[in-house]
Amino acid sequence: MGKESQNRLEHFAALKSKYQVTQYEDSLPTSLLYLILRKLDLGIELLDLESNWLGESRLEETLEAIKQKQKHKVQEFGNLEFEFSKLKSKYKATIYNGSWQSSHLYFILLKLESGNFLTDSEVKWLRANGLYETNKIAKEVKLFSQLKSKYKATQYEDSYPDSQLYQILKKLELTERLSNSEYNWLIDNELFETAEVFQQQESIKETHFAKLRDKYQANLHSDLSLSSPLYLILQNIDIESDLSESEINWLEQQGLNETIAIAQELQQTREFTALRYKYQVTHYEDSSPKSHLYKILKRLEFSNQLGEQDINFLRKRKLSKTIEIANNKYANSLKLNIESGETLNELEIKWLKNNGREDIIALAQQKHFAALKSKYDVLGYQDKSHTSLLYTILQKLELKERLEPTDVAWLQETKIEVLQPTYSYYTWQKESQYQETKLFSGKIWIAYHTIEANFYEQEFQRTDNKWNLANASSHWRKADEPEQALQLTNNLELDKIKENKLKSALLTSRGGAFRDIDKLDKAENCARQAIEYQPKSHHPYTLMGAICFERHQYSDGEYWFQEAIKRGANPRDMDSEIKRVVKNAKDESKRRQVINYLLNKDPQRYAWAKSYIKNSNNKI
Repeated sequence: MGKESQNRLEHFAALKSKYQVTQYEDSLPTSLLYLILRKLDLGIELLDLESNWLGESRLEETLEAIKQKQKHKVQEFGNLEFEFSKLKSKYKATIYNGSWQSSHLYFILLKLESGNFLTDSEVKWLRANGLYETNKIAKEVKLFSQLKSKYKATQYEDSYPDSQLYQILKKLELTERLSNSEYNWLIDNELFETAEVFQQQESIKETHFAKLRDKYQANLHSDLSLSSPLYLILQNIDIESDLSESEINWLEQQGLNETIAIAQELQQTREFTALRYKYQVTHYEDSSPKSHLYKILKRLEFSNQLGEQDINFLRKRKLSKTIEIANNKYANSLKLNIESGETLNELEIKWLKNNGREDIIALAQQKHFAALKSKYDVLGYQDKSHTSLLYTILQKLELKERLEPTDVAWLQETKIEVLQPTYSYYTWQKESQYQETKLFSGKIWIAYHTIEANFYEQEFQRTDNKWNLANASSHWRKADEPEQALQLTNNLELDKIKENKLKSALLTSRGGAFRDIDKLDKAENCARQAIEYQPKSHHPYTLMGAICFERHQYSDGEYWFQEAIKRGANPRDMDSEIKRVVKNAKDESKRRQVINYLLNKDPQRYAWAKSYIKNSNNKI
C-alpha cells in the first residue's frame, strides 16, 4: 500500500471518529461515506441523493448530529461577526471595512480587551490603516495596565480607559487627593492595597504640609487639612512660583502677613538674580532685594532711560557693562521711535551727542526731512541729506518761523520736477508727464505767506501801523485765505487815514480779496476807490484789468492792463493775472473762450494757454 493510500485511510478513520460513525464497517477510501464526511467537514451542503444514502445506511442519527453541528457552526460564525463589530465600536475602529476572518484587527482588539500590550508591528499596522483613535486607546490601555500593576490593582479585570479605576490611578500617579466617593469605591471593590497607597500618600503630604507651615511661618492657621488653600499656596511658594493677586488676598484675610513677606522677598530675590544676569552685574556682592542696585535695575527694566544719579551709582561701582547695556537700550528705543515717525526733542539730541550716537541723530533728521518733503509736496527734490538747505527751510516753516530773504531767493531759484495730469478719454492712453516748477509754490508758498500774514498782524497790534495791515492782508490772499484778508480790512475808517498811498494799498488788497471769492462788483468798487486815492499806482489798474477778464470783457481788460503798464507795471505780471483767470475758470466753455481770445490775439505770447485745453482728439 502506497503512502498516499495510507494517508487517506487515516483521514477517513479520523472523520468517522469526529462524526461518531465508527460502527460503519467499510474503511476504504473509495467508500461513499468518506466522500460525504469530507464534504461535511468542508461545510459543503449535501445533495438529496447523498442524504438519502445516509438514511438507507441507517445513519440518520449521524446525519442529524452533523446538521446540529453545522447549525452551531453557523451560529458561532455570526457570534464572531457580532463580537468583532462591538469591539470595533468600543475601540473606535469603525472606519475599517475589512473582513474579520482575514484581518489582523480582530486579534489586536481582543488583545486590548484582555489588557495585553500591543507589539511595535501591531501599532504600525494600526497607523498604516488610519486607526489613530484605536492606537490612542491602546496607549491608554497600556498605561492603565501599568498603573494597575504599580498600585496593586491587577485583580480588577476591566482594562478599558473609561473605567473609574483608571481615573483614580491617574490621580494617585500625580499624588492628587482622592474624593471620599473615589476612596469608598476602592473599598467597595476590595482594592484595599490601592487604598493603602492613597493613605500613605496622604500621610506624606501631611508631613510635608507641616514642614511648609513651619518654613513659611504659617503655623497660626487653624485649618490643617490637605484640602486647605494654604497647602497649595505654600507649595507654590516652595517651587518658586510667584503669588497671584487672589492668593495674596487670601493670605491677608487669614492674617498670614509674615508668609506674604517671605514669599515676596523670595520673589524679589529671584527677580534681582535674573536682572543681575540680564544686565551683566558680575562683581556686585549684595544680592539682597533691599539693595539700591535692585531698584536701579528694575527702573532700567521697565523704562528706557536711567537718570544721571543712577548712572553715577553704577559708575562708582565700576559697572560699566551695565551702563553700556542701559545706554544701548535707550538709544535703540529712540531709534524705534524715529522709525515709527516720532521726532527727537532737544534733551534726546543732547543725550545722543554726549554718548556719541550722532548716527541716530542723522537717521532722525533724514526721516524727518523725508516726512517734511512729503507733507509739503516736494518729494521731487532729489537731495535726501539732512544738511540740505531745504531741510532747514522746511523746519522753519514747521516751527512757524519767518524765512530769511536768502531762503526765499533760494526757493525761487530752485526747481523740481512734478507730475502733471494729462487729459485723455481712455485711461490707458494717459502718459506720465513731468514739468519743472519752483520750490516756492504749493504748500511751501502757502505756509510762507501764512507765517508772514501772522507776523504783520502781530506787528499791527504792536505798533498800530496800518501798513502792517496792508501787508498782512496781501499775504493772507497769497496764502489762499481771502476771508482772513477781508476780516482784517473791515471797518477801515479811511477818513482817519491821512496817507492816500496807504488808503489805496488797503483798498487794492481788499478788492483783490473780493475778486478771490468771486464778488467782482465789490472788487471793482474797491479798485476804483483805490485809483481815486492814488491815480499813479499801477496796482489798482492791474486789479481792474483782472476783474474785466474774469467778466470776459477782454478789450476793457486790455485797456486797464495797458494803463497799469504805463504806470510801471511789468507786462509779465499782467500775463500772470490772465493765467490765473484761465487756471481758476470753473466753467470749461468759459475757459475755452478766454484761451481762444488769447491765442487769436498773440499765439506766441500766450502759447502757455494751450496746456489748459482738454484734449478731445481721442474721443469717439
